[in-house]
Amino acid sequence: MEIFRRALSNTGPLESFALQTVQEAIKPQRQTKLVLDENQLLENILRTLLQELVSCAVQSGEPVMLYGQCIADGETANGHIPHLLDIVLYLCEKEHVEGGMIFQLLEDLTEMSTMIDCKDIFGYIESKQDILGKQELFARGKLVMLRTCNQLLRRLSKANDVVFCGRILMFLAHFFPLSERSAVNIKGVFNTSNETKYEKDAPEGFSIDFNFYKTFWSLQEYFSNPPSITLAPSKWQKFATSLMVVLSTFEAQPLSDEHGNANIVEEEVAFFNIKYLTSSKLMGLELKDPSFRRHILLQCLILFDYLKAPGKSEKDMPSEAMKEEIRSCEDRVKKLLEVTPPKGKEFLECVERILERERNWVWWKRDGCPPFEKQPMEKKVVQDVVKRRRPRWRMGNKELSQLWKWSDANPNALTDPQRVQTPSITEYWKPLADDMDETAVIEAEYHHKNNKVYCWKGLRFSARQDLEGFSKFTEYGIEGVVPLELLPPEVRSKYQAKPNDRSKRAKKDETKGSAHSGEDPQIAAPAGEVEGGRHDLEVATGPMDVEVTAATGNNSQGSTPTPDEHQKRGAETPDIGQEPGQLEADGEVEAGEMDPEGDLDL
Repeated sequence: MEIFRRALSNTGPLESFALQTVQEAIKPQRQTKLVLDENQLLENILRTLLQELVSCAVQSGEPVMLYGQCIADGETANGHIPHLLDIVLYLCEKEHVEGGMIFQLLEDLTEMSTMIDCKDIFGYIESKQDILGKQELFARGKLVMLRTCNQLLRRLSKANDVVFCGRILMFLAHFFPLSERSAVNIKGVFNTSNETKYEKDAPEGFSIDFNFYKTFWSLQEYFSNPPSITLAPSKWQKFATSLMVVLSTFEAQPLSDEHGNANIVEEEVAFFNIKYLTSSKLMGLELKDPSFRRHILLQCLILFDYLKAPGKSEKDMPSEAMKEEIRSCEDRVKKLLEVTPPKGKEFLECVERILERERNWVWWKRDGCPPFEKQPMEKKVVQDVVKRRRPRWRMGNKELSQLWKWSDANPNALTDPQRVQTPSITEYWKPLADDMDETAVIEAEYHHKNNKVYCWKGLRFSARQDLEGFSKFTEYGIEGVVPLELLPPEVRSKYQAKPNDRSKRAKKDETKGSAHSGEDPQIAAPAGEVEGGRHDLEVATGPMDVEVTAATGNNSQGSTPTPDEHQKRGAETPDIGQEPGQLEADGEVEAGEMDPEGDLDL
């Protein structure tokens, strides 16, 4: 300890003797950094020395932070205690000792000092805020510093030490990050200990309605504890009734511009009011005070904003009738604030902006206080790279140009039989037919019918190669287009045509054949009826061509026709030709099969 006493008289740079003093006093195993036991030993020595210095300062009657101050070379040197704190802060900053040691010494110093000395001690803390806020020190001592400041706030008077309390709160706001949860009222607890006491019995010679006096000041019970209103409907009714009386009184006694001008003069003298007096004798004067009226109306808006605030459970949310009453009262309060001089409209706009920010603050707390701070982006060193000229492709891009080269090297690439070809109907619809088999137990979300591209391509193939199946799409959907021979028997019965439909269709075709038996076998079908409006396209077919094409189309599917299909084919094949303009839907289907090269637009 004597070594540190001698170091306090050294006024040279800290780096020249601070570490050397620790090495002489502790004799550590490492030359530049103390281990755990050595840190504890050094902390005990420093705390004991600090206690002795404070005791000597009290006995001498000097302020704690000025004890041992001297003048050397015309300059005033620091006292012993600030010099000791500077030495320890330097050692903590350079990581020679444990980072939380300086915070522990500051806490001990505030506990041993009077409130007058604590103001000087806190001034030292404010001057070292940048160093104490460094990450290596802040992480070790933030809780100790928070405890120190809270203890100071408990010792201070909220009425007499307002400036000092504000300094502490401002320091905490700068010292801790904005998203620090320890500085946020997560649960939204209210200070219910702040009670407003007022007279319960009317005094003699009271000129104002005493019932109004009690009604007016009883509102403070609800303003200090807003959650109590939602506990029972009776409390809200009592509060709403009292508030209506007060608002009606304010509306019946509007304030003039003279009251506002007088209020401006008073604000120049006193910048803030701690708390209004509740004496019944002052009630008449307070009702004429614009600041007093604004104070009450602002409390109403804060209460309404809390009741409408998000993040509450369903039981804490107001009912629909209560919401309507809140909206009505809120409109009346805003109108009163707008007409209250001076500058009522500007004051109301400012209050609304503040309440909107408060709602955002409530949302932020409800979401778990996510951090606001973002790490700065590292500046990447951009190397000077010679810009290469982009290659120019003959066909616009690399893929098309490569394809063009292949066609030059192999002129027969497009006619090669081994290239990818259009699959047959049975090959294409086989996966969907497997999905329709109930014994396969394939989940619905993995069915091919959910693949829009697959269904669209299948409809294109069926429109060209299997118009009979394609016609079932409107009745059965995409599953009805699947060829029947691919389906199991229990599923096939759902999509087979009914016998009544087949017989009606056969009779219809026979009637057509007898009507056109003497006509020319070759028919020219207008393009508007075959292709739905395509111009300059003619299809010339004969009855025998239709029958041959239909048979060929069925054989191309690689399956044996069933008896039902034989009957259907015989019914659909006309014996004679048809005149232009008289083609029915079946004729259009067969004409489409005769022209395999034509495109069908879906």
